[in-house]
Amino acid sequence: MRCPKCTSDNTKVLDTRTSKNETSIRRRRECLQCGYRFTTIEEVLRSDLQVVKRDGRREDFDRAKMLGGLKKAVEKRPIDVMQIEMLIADVLVALEKEYDHEVPSIAVGEQIMSRLKNLDQIAYVRYASVYKDFRDISALAQEVNALKDSIKNG
Repeated sequence: MRCPKCTSDNTKVLDTRTSKNETSIRRRRECLQCGYRFTTIEEVLRSDLQVVKRDGRREDFDRAKMLGGLKKAVEKRPIDVMQIEMLIADVLVALEKEYDHEVPSIAVGEQIMSRLKNLDQIAYVRYASVYKDFRDISALAQEVNALKDSIKNG
């Protein structure tokens, strides 16, 4: 594993832990050259997973695309990278349990939103505004009101 700071490949593992659902491994590492500490996550990648888009097109599942959307939603929010990585790992486990090789894009979005709702409501609204493609402020207001109701009844 290369150090993200100095690119040296001389690193050592300081700590290893499995995730709550035991589908990924978190490793805390230290660069032996510059002393920088960083975290990596190891998980099984499925190369055969396809996402079925709303218009029927199919494309290879792209974890980086999911990560990019989440990073935009959580920008300037008190959420660290590890929380995002764990959210993605949880979403993947849920999708792999329910679907074999083809996952509807709507299922991906719903899984992400259900977890974001519990993690950070602002990030949830940001993600939902893109995912649900709100056309006007009243649609956004309706979603915010539904979120408020779910918190009250929660």
